[in-house]
Amino acid sequence: MSKKIFILDTNVILHDSSCLYHFQEHDILIPITVLEELDSFKKGSQIINYHAREFVRSLDGLSSEKLFNGGMKIGPDSGRVTISLEMKMHQDLRASFPNHEKSDHRILNIAYHVSKENREKIVILVSKDVNLRMKARSVGLMAEDYTTDHVSEKGKQYSGYRLSEEVPFSFIEALYGPEGMVDAAEYPVEVPFLANEFAIVRNGQKSALAVFKAGSNAFCRVFKNSAYGISPRNAEQSFALHVLMDRELSLVTLTGKAGTGKTLLALAAALESRKHYHQILLTRPVVPLSNKDIGFLPGDIQSKIGPYMQPLFDNLGVIRGQFSENSEKARRLQRMMDAEKLVIEPLAYIRGRSLVRKYMIVDEAQNLTPHEVKTIITRAGEGTKIIFAGDIHQIDHPYLDSNSNGLSTLIDKMQGQKIYGHIDLRKGERSKLAELASDLL
Repeated sequence: MSKKIFILDTNVILHDSSCLYHFQEHDILIPITVLEELDSFKKGSQIINYHAREFVRSLDGLSSEKLFNGGMKIGPDSGRVTISLEMKMHQDLRASFPNHEKSDHRILNIAYHVSKENREKIVILVSKDVNLRMKARSVGLMAEDYTTDHVSEKGKQYSGYRLSEEVPFSFIEALYGPEGMVDAAEYPVEVPFLANEFAIVRNGQKSALAVFKAGSNAFCRVFKNSAYGISPRNAEQSFALHVLMDRELSLVTLTGKAGTGKTLLALAAALESRKHYHQILLTRPVVPLSNKDIGFLPGDIQSKIGPYMQPLFDNLGVIRGQFSENSEKARRLQRMMDAEKLVIEPLAYIRGRSLVRKYMIVDEAQNLTPHEVKTIITRAGEGTKIIFAGDIHQIDHPYLDSNSNGLSTLIDKMQGQKIYGHIDLRKGERSKLAELASDLL
């Protein structure tokens, strides 16, 4: 196989600072424009700032002189990395891209020059910006997305439960027995169940809900329990409440379209389980619209983050609305908020904190990168439970998609682990109108 030259766009580095080591034996070229853009991202506490600093340190660890003079070998089984200086706009590109100062066009120009100078090699521009990839292809350049951290098809298809028909009557009857447990050996299946995978088992008119516990190699019956006044409306929601309230599971992911009850169920389960945790944290990433950070919004910090956090307050309002103002549960909710036992904050405020015995709900997790998800989980201390909820098909982040976001990666990597549970909620329960709009519009 002939060697390739991969030219990296800035957004690839901001997505994964270790990308240098993921191109095997092929060579990597970094346009000087990319280094200029990274320089503007070095300061700050966001993940992209971390990636900018980490990548520059990695380059600095290599010989600086050789980077500009023939390139430097990255490792024994890797190719060379080279930094390309600015080049005069190629005559083939001048008419189509008159704005020569635009960073994308400068990167495109260097890639075009390199492809013309290395006709014997395959030159590929790697970018997470679909517009730049389209521009590259329009002038005959090969362009690809950075797919190293894309999830497998198996990861995309895992729902956390399955429907099993024609299950023996004895199996279902045993689930309804006093122990509510059946040895897995009594129910052989072609595809083995993963740890904490659920099943809807049926035989004619008789059915039951069960979960596979890998530690005891048995199926246990799942009950349709309610949590803080919220009752499950379907089997999926029953499964979700089960994993949300199972103290043996430290990590849970919930996926599903709008209206399936992800955040509401997680919040209700947290309130029901409150005595086991010091604090309930509700958070979500702030994804600025139109490239405007929250600093551009008027007012104090609460006014700035209010619009982003409002969906969490809405779910809290649904739970509170079930009880009269003078009821004990309503007063308890208010006391928890006053004592900061129940806190709603943007995700940026959570970073750097130690999470010990906390029930943490991360909403809109599909807008997190894999590295951001890893950063959150690795801060979990003893007794902490973390819930990631989101819709992997509704992403606001400009450089993430259903294959590369942190939530999808988490499901792909964690399925089958004994302390992890996942449920994909597919049936909308917000209202008939919301369900109809979600399906048809």
